[in-house]
Amino acid sequence: MGLFLRGNLNRTLLAITVLLCNLSHLSLGIQLNIDDEASIKAATKQVAEDLMVFYTGDQPGDTPGNLPDPYYWWQCGAMFGSLFDYYFYTGDDQFNDAVVEGMLHQVGPYNDYMTPNQTRTTGNDDQGFWALSAMSAAEQKFPNPPADKPQWLALAQAVFNTQAQRWDTQFCGGGLRWQIFSFNVGYDYKNTISNGVFFNLAARLAAYTGNQTYADWAEKAWDWTTAVGQMSPDYHFYDGAHTGENCTDINRIQWTYQPGVYLLGAAVMYNIDVKTEDQKWRTHVDGILNTTERFFSLPSDPNVMVETACEPYGTCNTDNYSFKAYLARWMAATTKMAPWTYDAVMEMIRPSAAAAALQCSGGPNGRMCGTKWSESKWDGTTGVGQQMSALEVMQSLLVSRVSAPVTNSTGGISVGDPAAGSGPTFNPDLPQGEIQHRDRVGAGFLTTLIILSGIGSVWWMIS
Repeated sequence: MGLFLRGNLNRTLLAITVLLCNLSHLSLGIQLNIDDEASIKAATKQVAEDLMVFYTGDQPGDTPGNLPDPYYWWQCGAMFGSLFDYYFYTGDDQFNDAVVEGMLHQVGPYNDYMTPNQTRTTGNDDQGFWALSAMSAAEQKFPNPPADKPQWLALAQAVFNTQAQRWDTQFCGGGLRWQIFSFNVGYDYKNTISNGVFFNLAARLAAYTGNQTYADWAEKAWDWTTAVGQMSPDYHFYDGAHTGENCTDINRIQWTYQPGVYLLGAAVMYNIDVKTEDQKWRTHVDGILNTTERFFSLPSDPNVMVETACEPYGTCNTDNYSFKAYLARWMAATTKMAPWTYDAVMEMIRPSAAAAALQCSGGPNGRMCGTKWSESKWDGTTGVGQQMSALEVMQSLLVSRVSAPVTNSTGGISVGDPAAGSGPTFNPDLPQGEIQHRDRVGAGFLTTLIILSGIGSVWWMIS
């Protein structure tokens, strides 16, 4: 055979190989029928299994409850929240042992998620995400830890107690700072997600325990957020502001998880007050849900979720990739507390889940998830955040098939401790708050755009 023919044949074979690889790639991916329970469960199982590929805390010699670089500590706690949800929605318990091991390993010496080796990366939002995961476990009747270990409800109460102690009236009339320790960058910043997580946690503790003190704190956190301007009158949520400016320099960047965390908290508060004549919380729920539609606003796919602050520009970071997971999670949970929202929520969740499945067609196995759900082919990114976001939006399709969160009076099985979190460590730079002997907190979820020293040095962070 001549060189010319041989060269043409080689090029033809190469082209066929590439075509077959592409076809094979397309034939893989996540297959999802959003109307079929078995299909949803099969799809979420694949997404969850691929999420756990990134987790090494269950491997010999590694640390339970930690993700490897480049992920921060808080995101592992948030990931466990997704896996609590996964078990709740599907009944598949294959990850439960790893989740329990990690959740308990990171509680710290005072069982309040103030882990000594994370002080450089722990903010109030970081610590709060671990608490929200523990709260979900209590509400979902996830199997209790061994009797000699801290219990889910008590862990959530411990974090609440440490954070209530940190409520800072010295600047901005109240609110939580982003960072807990004064030596960390961002200590002079009060961010919306830290205060939103505190509001969400307080509302859910009030509902679970029936203790009015938690509800009072939820009201206080909500009122502060509105008074300081981190939430606008038409329910837009902004990132935060600096104590040096008395919180007047509002950073107006908006992320999906900001309205999400307040949406569920408001729905829970509505559910607590549903028998009263005051319908303010219903008004708040409707207002937030309406504004949330801004994250489903691409002209090409108006009902598909998008992280508008970074996704269209290709600037999302490791934290940002996970934010859509929390909005999907909290939107779905809202439908159990405020049932009239179900149709509106599912009008956004259903197309987003279908679009997310199309993005789950990349990586070595042909089914890793990207972040740009508005695109019908994989965008080339992979990571914990991408998998979490796809998992949460897909399993949210099953929300009508599960029960509402339990409480102490409706079958809850988790044991609480109202005095939990009473460790001796507290931040001497802050005046003591209303709850005494409760100061051991951690946070650190990079929130976003933190303008340092009054100039515009931008730090992307999350909650």
